[in-house]
Amino acid sequence: MRIKIFPLLLLISFVGFSQNHKAFLDQLDQNTNRFSKVAMTIWDYAEMGYQEEKSSTLLQQTLADEGFTITKGVAGIPTAFIAEYDNGGPVLAILGEYDALPGISQKAVSYQVSNEGKAGHACGHHLFGTASAAAAISLKNYIKKNKIKGTVRFYGCPAEEGGSGKVYMTRAGLFDDVDVALHWHSDSKNAANPRPALANKSAKFRFYGRSAHAAAAPQEGRSALDAVEAMNYMTNLMREHMDMSARIHYVITRGGEAPNVIPDFAEVYYYSRHPKRDEVVKLFDRIVKAAEGAALGTETSMDYEMIGGTHDLLFLDKLQRRVHKNLTTIGGYTYTEEERQFADQIAKTLINPRSMEFVEGVQPYDVGASAGGSTDVGDVSYAVPTAGFRAATWVPGTPAHSWQAVAAGGTSIGVKGMMVAAKTLALTGMQLLDDSTIIDEAKKEFIEVRGKDFEYSPLLGDREPALNYRN
Repeated sequence: MRIKIFPLLLLISFVGFSQNHKAFLDQLDQNTNRFSKVAMTIWDYAEMGYQEEKSSTLLQQTLADEGFTITKGVAGIPTAFIAEYDNGGPVLAILGEYDALPGISQKAVSYQVSNEGKAGHACGHHLFGTASAAAAISLKNYIKKNKIKGTVRFYGCPAEEGGSGKVYMTRAGLFDDVDVALHWHSDSKNAANPRPALANKSAKFRFYGRSAHAAAAPQEGRSALDAVEAMNYMTNLMREHMDMSARIHYVITRGGEAPNVIPDFAEVYYYSRHPKRDEVVKLFDRIVKAAEGAALGTETSMDYEMIGGTHDLLFLDKLQRRVHKNLTTIGGYTYTEEERQFADQIAKTLINPRSMEFVEGVQPYDVGASAGGSTDVGDVSYAVPTAGFRAATWVPGTPAHSWQAVAAGGTSIGVKGMMVAAKTLALTGMQLLDDSTIIDEAKKEFIEVRGKDFEYSPLLGDREPALNYRN
């Protein structure tokens, strides 16, 4: 059962922005129930990457109703779209996601339940897409009301979870004329620290052998599963001889059908990660060599399909500090008694529960964060000045990709954090529209950090979007 949506008790200090800004942020508060319905509808849909037909359509309609021009199916992806309000001037991009994860319980309850292999919103993308759309609408209203120049684009970005949707959008040049891109993400705390992301290359390695009766004629067979296991053994040995900040993960997706039949086909799905894009390429090449060696040693054949590839995340200190200041200005929020009881029950299931200060306040600015996961926002950050932050939509201490994240994200706790995010995006966008020197400074820093001679090359190569992909 979902917690009832009460009026938001946001701890907002209006010091740091004008009454004009405040009026448009107040409009977001007044539309909380409207945006809550959008987010919870997407939560109910829980569609996986490249399959988000209903979620994408709902966000498109929400923005079209507000006067945005919709361009569907961009970058060759049916569920990707751009919603634009064009009044000339600088172009602000606001990124939105809406894909779910497979095999996660999809209930707003304080205990784990089975989801029978279906998808769940364990990373809060239903909130991500909705808050970003809400901010885009607020910025459109700000442009119209104040009769200023500015173009707002909402980028509907599918399949972030392993499908690298934004990589295809970046590769297609959809960000080439953007001045600044803004994004956010669900979390168990409010923070706008420069949080690095790991560059990633992922692929499915497929081995082809020869089947035979495992007892009567084993000499006639060549096991594709043996090849997979040999590859896994070699990559596991590799861990001793690779950079400590590198990561390799895999799962055997096909291993045969019956023990008494030597498998003539087997498949293993690999992720490789590193804080630097050039190093992850080298690491992935070593994994390919292990696969080639495994095929040679087992007298099988091998091929592989690139599934995803993302750059690390560039941070621009001046722009990021501005976002941090705005998030701090907006502030956190308080739980109702009902929400607190629910949160306390969730906290009992967490390995590392945290205090409520992570929800009620904003974490200090800290440049010492280490890289954790990967995101296709990384590719956007190499194409255009980009800044982002995290908002507390989960109970403090909740890990991403967990049933606890699903649960809180399906209640008013998630909605309150979502509105913190919408306001922070909107306030930052207003400042960029008000003062073009902020954009000029961001572009200058962007060139300094990225390098003026940098040439973008997607880590997934020239492959087409895997539209039949399942996370």
